[in-house]
Amino acid sequence: MSIRFDGQVAIVTGGGNGLGREHCLQLAERGAKVVVNDLGGSVDGSGGSVSAAEAVAEEIRAMGGEAIANGADITNFDQVKQMVDETMSKWGRVDILINNAGILRDRSFTKMEIDDFKKVIDVHLFGTFNCTKAVWDIMKEQGYGRIVMTSSSSGLFGNFGQSNYGAAKSAMVGFMNVLHHEGQKYDIRINCLSPTAATRMLEGLIPEKVAELMAPKLVSPGVLYLVSKDAPSKTILGAGAGSFSVIRVLETEGAFLGGEQATVDDVAANWAAISNPEGQAEVDAAFKQTDKFVALAADALGVDLK
Repeated sequence: MSIRFDGQVAIVTGGGNGLGREHCLQLAERGAKVVVNDLGGSVDGSGGSVSAAEAVAEEIRAMGGEAIANGADITNFDQVKQMVDETMSKWGRVDILINNAGILRDRSFTKMEIDDFKKVIDVHLFGTFNCTKAVWDIMKEQGYGRIVMTSSSSGLFGNFGQSNYGAAKSAMVGFMNVLHHEGQKYDIRINCLSPTAATRMLEGLIPEKVAELMAPKLVSPGVLYLVSKDAPSKTILGAGAGSFSVIRVLETEGAFLGGEQATVDDVAANWAAISNPEGQAEVDAAFKQTDKFVALAADALGVDLK
């Protein structure tokens, strides 16, 4: 069965270029009404123009779809709220939010200026918060919503010169994890995308032959699945060059070291057992980790928890 989005309304931030543009076009091709949001700034976040968003909206209208362009600055909650209000006034609902907008201000940590760190956090983390906050209650009232955060391998695995970007992108995972639990009863599903694509953020950094394999349009099918009716939730999807993967955070089974008697020397002596990957697993909620540690202690000390 072909996945469709007929009758659904999607907001895509950073929709004027690169990955965001492809997300918009592919959603529209499958029937979604699309709000193309883009401040129109440069890669470092300076400047601004609605022309990029309007060009993508016009592409959608030219192929028979419905779209509006919007130049709201996602770091400004009032502007984001106005964008969502206009969307509701025009179409009466918001089904999908794809938090895609972002900037880069790369520097080694020694040379990292405070303003550059704050600006990247502001756009990626607070921008994602602002957009998600503005649609959250609408989705709760509808009893339906699909939200994608955009993470990155730089945050999940690390990359030289990107302490600001990596911190912001790893924050997307924590944000997703919490909202997954809060949105479950309202059928709001939250996922993270970790993409790699030849966008202007990678311009000049990768060989031409590699760039040809990394077209942004090859990532968007994964995003569309994450915002579809039967999407998973609390999933990190890796995507690039036509391949897709699921990225997981795992915890080892751990070892009980004696409670109050445990010392740093015990941790050192038992490091092989503590870090043993055998039996490692995903933990689906914060208190599940607590429950596991308590169970290990109770079992070792002969405490009946019933």
